[in-house]
Amino acid sequence: MIGKLKGTIDEIGDDYVLVDVHGVCYVAHCSARTLSRIGSVGEACILFIETYVREDQLKLFGFMTALEREWFNLLQSVQGVGSKVALAVLSTLTPGELANAIALQDKTSISRANGVGPKVAVRVVTELKNKAPAFAGEASANIGLKQELGEGIASAPVADAVSALTNLGYSRDQAANAVAAAMKTAGEGADSAKLIRLGLKELSR
Repeated sequence: MIGKLKGTIDEIGDDYVLVDVHGVCYVAHCSARTLSRIGSVGEACILFIETYVREDQLKLFGFMTALEREWFNLLQSVQGVGSKVALAVLSTLTPGELANAIALQDKTSISRANGVGPKVAVRVVTELKNKAPAFAGEASANIGLKQELGEGIASAPVADAVSALTNLGYSRDQAANAVAAAMKTAGEGADSAKLIRLGLKELSR
């Protein structure tokens, strides 16, 4: 099994990159996000690899980080999500954004990915909601609060503050991050008005 490739970029296609490793070229299928970040032909690259072996084919999928590769496999544990759809989701959302969307039960963000319909988006946020925190990466700091908001069990001041900021045009993720920061300043017992005021201050930075 191939776990990682270190080599030189030989070619970049619409959905793959050709990596030259000491004269042997490997085709690795990648998300659009990975292809946009990997570099240019002739440059060195490192890809984390997931190897698929089937009766009639051997296929490599490449990722910039090990966390992205873990999400690729995690997404495919959901009914109706294959490798193509998993790559489409990872083309649209970073691992942190994906973890946040699942915690907040934000089906709309996930359904922005090509090939992801409403039913699949619902399954993703439902089936992965308990697994997302372990794969949140840089987004792990506020993931607990976002799960409470997604499940509708956050305190009234917190929920009201997030709703108010969302109504002002901020995304639910931005609003949740701002309110989480506001809570650290205001304390657990702060009312919604104070959380909104401090949240707006955070968002204006």
